[in-house]
Amino acid sequence: MFICWLPFVPFWYIKLRRLGNTQKYDAKTRYDYVRMICKRAIQVSRVNVVCTGLENIPKEPGYVFFPNHQGLFDSLLFIYTHEAPLSVVTKTEARNIRLLRRVFDALDALTINRDDVRESMKVIIQMAENVSKGTNYVIFPEGTRSRNGNNLLPFKGGSFKASTKTKTPIVPVAIIDSYKPFDSNNIKKCTVQIHYMKPLYYEDYKDMKTTEIAELVHDMIQERINTELGISKNS
Repeated sequence: MFICWLPFVPFWYIKLRRLGNTQKYDAKTRYDYVRMICKRAIQVSRVNVVCTGLENIPKEPGYVFFPNHQGLFDSLLFIYTHEAPLSVVTKTEARNIRLLRRVFDALDALTINRDDVRESMKVIIQMAENVSKGTNYVIFPEGTRSRNGNNLLPFKGGSFKASTKTKTPIVPVAIIDSYKPFDSNNIKKCTVQIHYMKPLYYEDYKDMKTTEIAELVHDMIQERINTELGISKNS
């Protein structure tokens, strides 16, 4: 994939650096350019994307996607398939990659330090404020990518506080085989899947603790993944 992208990277980088000025460019302009890059990057690569459930995305802005996490390609999947502007909550280490740093700047992404609980909560509070103003977000409740293929790690309850504070929709998203483009160590063509599931609205989760919401969403996503892969509960 990186070999296919190489001729385009310098131009993308320069343009993204300009778009990082969030005061000069509005969210849609910045997002549309990042989405164009994602589309071209995936089109020239050997990756086929299967997407379902776009009809499940809430019509009104101000919702949060909660997917399982398999690697760097996850964020590309969202931008590739989601038309309306969105932002992401990313770990500090991801900004060490120059091109990704420019992408995150253009998306006005929030950076979270997983080792600092106090700073993490400040980020969640900021995210809640932005969601209440209509910004859509992607946050990975596992906290780190799973190293075990399509098997999920436990979800962290704190990831759901922004939604519970703002009483906004929680949208579970099942991602399948997204680790293959960057982590499978081969150049074979592969297929990755993203499934937007039916959202949980405030009335659905208002009486639940965040840890209970985390467990529910975790199980919903794992069940969907198993169904898509034809894995029975007893396997």
